[in-house]
Amino acid sequence: MTPAPPVTPTRIAVAGALGRMGEAVLRLARERHDVVVAGAYDRAELAGRGDLCTREEALAAADVVIDFTAPEASAALADAAAARGGPALVIGSTGFNQRQLGGIEAAARRVPVVRSGNFSIGVNVLLGLVEQASRRLSAREWDVEILEAHHRRKVDAPSGTALMLGEAAARARGVDLGAVSERGRDGLTGARGEGAIGFASLRGGGLVGEHAVLFASELETLTLQHSARDRSLFARGALDAAAWAARRRPGLYDMQDVLGFRG
Repeated sequence: MTPAPPVTPTRIAVAGALGRMGEAVLRLARERHDVVVAGAYDRAELAGRGDLCTREEALAAADVVIDFTAPEASAALADAAAARGGPALVIGSTGFNQRQLGGIEAAARRVPVVRSGNFSIGVNVLLGLVEQASRRLSAREWDVEILEAHHRRKVDAPSGTALMLGEAAARARGVDLGAVSERGRDGLTGARGEGAIGFASLRGGGLVGEHAVLFASELETLTLQHSARDRSLFARGALDAAAWAARRRPGLYDMQDVLGFRG
């Protein structure tokens, strides 16, 4: 038999290389054979360090840039990649506003973009389970509450993953999440609205990520839950997404696409 030709590794660059997720991505990337680190950058004032490059150098060197920074930086990166026609992007930042999301969607018409609030395989399976449960459990009889807990340094709430779970529940019920979500209850809020999807956020210590979706009726309770024990699981998913995105046409994708959950 003729041996299969060797697979050319995907050249990745890492934005926010000095952050917790950036460091995790770089550490795991160096242990893999399907990717090679072509560049790493962080804030502009840090460019010139021996182990860092500029954003422009990273864009020129990489097939895919992996970005776990902040919404404004991610949106600017998407604009820059689209303007030069590449590279592909894997975006794990959360807390975007509508203007920033619109910019990323526009960029995805020029380059492949994988954007997800969570790169965990387990969470993406959880999304499917929540959607199925919501489709089968009547909104008149079953309340939905989403609880998330993260480390003290997380700046946005609810988490991107919590919002993804809420979107899955709302989609299954044929409603817009913005119209039915309840957040930050305090004081005399009145009775819970029928069909509402509630959110609660906890912040403390070094929690990596806890998410639970509670379905509660008058007679029984169903809880679907996921616990992240180490952020390396998100880095692993992001690297899988990068290898996948390097071979795709322009478009806006997420981890459901990467993992083949959407046909």
